Amino acid sequence: MSGLNPYARFRDERALEDILASTAPALASVLEEIGPEKAGIAPAPGKWSAAEIVCHLADCELVFGFRLRQTLAEDAPTIQPFDQEKWAATYPGVAASQALEVFAAVRGWNLRLIGAALPEAADRPVTHPERGTMTFLTLVETMAGHDLNHLAQVQKLANAQAR
Repeated sequence: MSGLNPYARFRDERALEDILASTAPALASVLEEIGPEKAGIAPAPGKWSAAEIVCHLADCELVFGFRLRQTLAEDAPTIQPFDQEKWAATYPGVAASQALEVFAAVRGWNLRLIGAALPEAADRPVTHPERGTMTFLTLVETMAGHDLNHLAQVQKLANAQAR
């Protein structure tokens, strides 16, 4: 099933729940390094700032939460893709701290659901129109890889600003 997870290459050896639980604190630490005044500065035209990346993570957490719940509540649902660039049009001017607060709160709620659902619901099928049929567990794996990908991007921005 990992072929359906476009973020599988970002995963590390930690348990999924450990990765998911560590993302918000790790983001908080890196954002503190960057500082609120620099978090909104894009590294280049057309590239997201650290604050915008955290906004994207907050939006995605809402989407993942709905997809997880839909997969548990319906028989083999089809989930709705979204255009992240169109959603990102609302990000400029949003403080990284506000986005992180939303991300952390929704992540906590989603972790509670995931903990209650796994391992029993791991094989529940769900279809993504662009990726095909996958499982509840694939959604969770995708969340973890997605987190690690974007956390690395925010860390790279922090490293670049430290120079």
